[in-house]
Amino acid sequence: MRSASEGGRGRVGAGLWVSLLLGILGFLVIYPILMLLLGALTDTNPVVDGIQLSHLSVTNFLTVLANPNVAEALANTLIACGGGTLIAVAVGLLFSWIVVRTNTPFKGFIAAASILPLFAPPLVAGVAWAILGSPKTGLINTMFKWVGLDWRVDFYSMWGLVFVFGIYYAPYVYMFTSSALRNMDPSLEEAAEISGASAFATLFTVTFPLIMPAIVSGMLLSFIVMLGIYGIPAVLGAPTNLAVLTTYIFKLTNWSPPLYNTAAAVAIILMAVTGLLVFLQHKVLSGRSYTTVAGKAFRPRSLDLGRWRWFTFGLGIVYLLIVVVLPSLALIVAAFRKFMFIRDVSSLFDARQYSLMHFHSIFDNPLTMRSIYNAVEVGIITAVVGGALAFAIGYTIHRTQVMGRRWIDVISTLPVAIPGLVVGVAYLWAWIGIPGGLYGTIWILALAFIARFMPDTVKSLSTSFLQIHRELEEAAWVCGKGVLGTIRTIVLPLARPGVMASMTLLFVLAIRELGSSLFLYTSDTMVMSVLLLDYYEGGNLGKTAAFSLVQTVLLGVLIGGANWLSRGAAQGSVARTG
Repeated sequence: MRSASEGGRGRVGAGLWVSLLLGILGFLVIYPILMLLLGALTDTNPVVDGIQLSHLSVTNFLTVLANPNVAEALANTLIACGGGTLIAVAVGLLFSWIVVRTNTPFKGFIAAASILPLFAPPLVAGVAWAILGSPKTGLINTMFKWVGLDWRVDFYSMWGLVFVFGIYYAPYVYMFTSSALRNMDPSLEEAAEISGASAFATLFTVTFPLIMPAIVSGMLLSFIVMLGIYGIPAVLGAPTNLAVLTTYIFKLTNWSPPLYNTAAAVAIILMAVTGLLVFLQHKVLSGRSYTTVAGKAFRPRSLDLGRWRWFTFGLGIVYLLIVVVLPSLALIVAAFRKFMFIRDVSSLFDARQYSLMHFHSIFDNPLTMRSIYNAVEVGIITAVVGGALAFAIGYTIHRTQVMGRRWIDVISTLPVAIPGLVVGVAYLWAWIGIPGGLYGTIWILALAFIARFMPDTVKSLSTSFLQIHRELEEAAWVCGKGVLGTIRTIVLPLARPGVMASMTLLFVLAIRELGSSLFLYTSDTMVMSVLLLDYYEGGNLGKTAAFSLVQTVLLGVLIGGANWLSRGAAQGSVARTG
């Protein structure tokens, strides 16, 4: 009878736990999406009229679909993201092949260079390339003129947008394809070569077809991420009125009066396109078998490139120069130079033209320190609360057999199909019309970021849970520990490096997030990314570059500190388990 009673209490406790998690996810994810859909189906102003269920219709969708400006923004979006994806696939696939399958020297250096763009906030990257590629004052055009070349580049164009998208999102393709290449049995390539196929033919008839799921998956992911980016098109597209869906949605909410309903309808369309692509990505990964890993052990083979290995090494140097060195130099020059007009190359190296005036100017502005304080506060709340929630969700999904965990998995994964800008619009609709609610507080930003990055955090934590053998928990249960005691003494200490890494990821993503912040900040809750955009739109490139450097240095210090803490946590865990 006692065991039956304990079993009944356990089932009740599990049911209450699942209900609590579903309630939290419903509050964070489902409620804002439903309010966004309601906003798209009504014609009321949420600020003036509040939330109403009357006058439901699809008029906003019909109006949006018939609007030539929306069609133009959609076409620009598809061209920019499609072109950027092609470049990202070419660059990412090339570098994954160089690093994994060739004897190129300093492969570790090339591997590190291949993922560096992931750490640069998109808005900062856009500002850097605006300084480099401006048709009138760009540093690249100045250098062309200095060497006597009659060439001109213009990054305030569709081609500029495609190029920057492509080089900055190539790491997504690289990460997918390099893992697939490492896990591929080289005997398949050797069989092709024995049959008389050349190395080039083997590459395109055996190697790439076998990792096709990874290529398609990386391609779709990079396309999806580009769809939701606001910072780069806002900087490079604004001077020539080149609108994409994200910039068009923001423009709708800034018109007088704001067109919240139309913005909601466009956001729903953007979310539908993203959801369709996520569905296709899932179908690709769960489709036909491309199994290349068997029980037989193997070692990845390195192709001997001979003298060509220095050419592939040179490609790595050129990539590093383009994505890291040139943008960094552009930001440094613009941040320290008094005036951005550069008459000739001698003027570029004239020390009298440089000072700290832009740094003094931005720190004389009280909004600067307030935005840094707000960004750090939002980052800490997001990391702590989001990390704890992700831990609870990940543990429930991967370490328990409770009923309803599949629903928790599905709902917590939903935000992966929702661009950050759409999350911002959804939270705007969810809270702006409710007096005394979250709108205008730091917490609405933090909750939006937690929902936005929930799939990334749970996925990051999942690997830590899957590495812990169940017999360790079973041993704790045999010793009389309950569920909470087992988590506190076994699971949490062993998963601590993963937890620290996930919280760091949340913190960094929250600091650099712009799309969601644009719709949810007020003058008291402005964060760094929004103030940076404000400086850029104010036309002061020096202040923009100086604040970009401040944000980049702050992120670098935070990432370095978090890595140091994670390493200490990992060593502590190893010491305890050893």
